[in-house]
Amino acid sequence: MAREQFQVIADYLAIPEDERDRLLYPKRAIAVACPIHRDDGKTSVFMGFRVQHHLTLGPTKGGTRFAPSVDIGEVAALAVWMSWKCALAGLPYGGAKGGVRVDPRSLSLRELEGLSRRYMQEMIPFVGPQTDVMAPDMGTNEQVMAWFMDTYSMYQGQTVTEIVTGKPVASGGTEGRREATGRGIAFLVGRATERLQMNPMGATAVVQGFGNVGSVAAASLARMGVKIVGVSDHTACYIDPKGLDVAALERHAAERGVLAGFSTELLADPSELLVQPCDIAVPAAVERVIDADIATRLRCRILAEGANGPTTPDADRVLNQRRGEVFVIPDILCNAGGVIVSYFEWVQDLQHFFWDEAEVLNRLNHVLDRAFTRVMARAGRDDVPHRTAAMAIGVEKVRNAKQVRGLFP
Repeated sequence: MAREQFQVIADYLAIPEDERDRLLYPKRAIAVACPIHRDDGKTSVFMGFRVQHHLTLGPTKGGTRFAPSVDIGEVAALAVWMSWKCALAGLPYGGAKGGVRVDPRSLSLRELEGLSRRYMQEMIPFVGPQTDVMAPDMGTNEQVMAWFMDTYSMYQGQTVTEIVTGKPVASGGTEGRREATGRGIAFLVGRATERLQMNPMGATAVVQGFGNVGSVAAASLARMGVKIVGVSDHTACYIDPKGLDVAALERHAAERGVLAGFSTELLADPSELLVQPCDIAVPAAVERVIDADIATRLRCRILAEGANGPTTPDADRVLNQRRGEVFVIPDILCNAGGVIVSYFEWVQDLQHFFWDEAEVLNRLNHVLDRAFTRVMARAGRDDVPHRTAAMAIGVEKVRNAKQVRGLFP
């Protein structure tokens, strides 16, 4: 999917064939075995991966996910997307991604700490504050980042907070990092409603995925006056045309860890959530949830892609034909809030000078607004879909940097 998207952009930009592989293929791909002691005294080995796409603009940057589906192909695709995302936002990073093939819910807290530390230990020869900076992703959180940072610091003999972002504030993290992606989605939805001359007050939205990104996006949209009429996670889906109580859903998810058990009356088919009639649809769960069939049946005015790669190339072709009906905020723009505030955290750690949450949010909105404006201008100028415009801006920046630096040796 990442390759197909890139070929579309390469054709649009008329990039010569002999340049394409250098732009697409990752600089480095690492696979490691991560053995840990289990609580029952046995030993288990989990496969870990890290892909660094390019280091042309600076260190690579990207999350680390703990999930049963993790493999080298998934990680490589996510690293490529992260490169275009960072370049679009104007960040001095290349893209990276990492992960361990494990269901973190199957581990005790002690086992999770052991696996986190072992993974970072295996990565030490390949990462560093000026080489590759990790962040949280699916199945990891602030605590895992603190273990990563501590493990790296122990091997360096000094505290190196800037080796990871998404840490607890008490360990060198930044105010507003956890909420950054969800808040960024809501901010860009607001910019889209301005462009479409829609009033967010009373508009309706559905949110697929109620983890860190989806729950914050839902709460942020609700504060703008948007009525949340549907939400889901991997355990349950709830739909209420009258509007759901987002604060109550947040409390339930915080207590139970999942949405299951919140209500029996509002239960609905999760496969029908995104095609509910609404003004705003936010896929904020996993990849490839919108195929050509779903794209044909979407009844939203704004599609805000909170997840990475939620829309397949076949679905893109359908959405391109529906450009006047569905306003797409592509993933590399829509969910860029997380990496932007991660960049702010890295900068603060390097300087040992920290900002308050209001300054972080103000700077985040400024960077997102600048990127949104560029994408809209490019899409209008060349009459291309928003995804094409966004990716083209990112690919062009990386390509130009590689051309200026040349090829060594």
